Amino acid sequence: MNYASGELEQPEKSTATPPVRPNSNTFRNPVHRNVCPQTGVTLSRYMMEMERLNPELQELESIFTSIQVGCKAISKLVRTATLACNTGAAGNVNIQGEDQKKMDVLANDVLKNALQWAGHFKTIASEEEDEPLVGFMHEDGRAEALVDTNYIAVFDPLDGSSNSDAGIPVGTIFGIFHHREECGLDNANDRCLEDVLQPGKSMVAAGYCLYSSATTLVFTLGDGTHGFTLDESLGEFVLTHPNMKIPQRGSIYSFNEGNRFDWDKPVQDYITNLQQGRGEAGKRYSLRYVGSMVADIHRTLQYGGIFGYPADKKNLNGKLRLLYEAAPMAFLVEQAGGAATTGTRPIMEVLPTDVHDRVPCILGSPADVAELQSYYAKAQTMNRSSDDGEGIGEADLTHFA
Repeated sequence: MNYASGELEQPEKSTATPPVRPNSNTFRNPVHRNVCPQTGVTLSRYMMEMERLNPELQELESIFTSIQVGCKAISKLVRTATLACNTGAAGNVNIQGEDQKKMDVLANDVLKNALQWAGHFKTIASEEEDEPLVGFMHEDGRAEALVDTNYIAVFDPLDGSSNSDAGIPVGTIFGIFHHREECGLDNANDRCLEDVLQPGKSMVAAGYCLYSSATTLVFTLGDGTHGFTLDESLGEFVLTHPNMKIPQRGSIYSFNEGNRFDWDKPVQDYITNLQQGRGEAGKRYSLRYVGSMVADIHRTLQYGGIFGYPADKKNLNGKLRLLYEAAPMAFLVEQAGGAATTGTRPIMEVLPTDVHDRVPCILGSPADVAELQSYYAKAQTMNRSSDDGEGIGEADLTHFA
């Protein structure tokens, strides 16, 4: 397989400008010369070159080794689930009140073990666990928060697992925070909880792994978004999507239309105008909705458009989890030049009060997201003028966080 010859070319940058974040990183990025045509730039090589140019990333290099091993194992489990009789319900209910699939449990165990044995985390938190866990596991089974570790991991081990038995693409989502030195609580469980409750803007890395026709790992270290595809003949992730940039505007919207009549009125109006070609783009948008966030975001990153799981009358605070899904994806999309909002405020600024907090989630091309936000802004203005009898009612607005 011929990945490259000589220097790996970078794609042209879009006109989209990534938002300036308080903790945005500016790293020295490697220029990949003398690339082997048979192997390409592997993730291992990429992280070693990044660490060589940026010594402060040394620990992250090792962390990504653990993450990619976990993703490879989950990819194999997904592909062989039917043959290995790993489909169907596990017979458990998670903290979210959702029936766990067998694949939920397996994927959670794989990634939890990969991260706990890495020895780089104070705390790890999973969507499938009731509470955050101490970040290191000894060989005798004792859990311990190591003194000299600096990081916190949060993850959704198998996003879209309700689709997995039907062979629909699923994925893993993860985010990495710095350990907070100011956390001085005595109880270990309280320390774990306090450590994890950080806003997305404090993340130092985030990513997802898509299990589909190919296994694709996409991540950011805070200085751009990059995609690697698993070459199963090598057993290595290979750089295939360097410096990903989302188009300024797209022509696809990705929302669950089954919830339309429970959405806020601004969202209903926006989607109706997209369908009828009355939006700012002056053309009709197409609906594409997989129902697995990783799959929908991966398409949106490449083709542009807008993805949303907004608040509705049933889920007043939204349905997607802030720490495990919304914040990591917001980080990725922003670093690719996109935008991420609840409808009224940036997702990256939302401070969680519980590890399983949910939040309305709208991500995508900056022009598309800004257009939807303008509908909310107009609704807020009208709501403030409701004393004159012209505003929209509270029943039309489920969420204004």
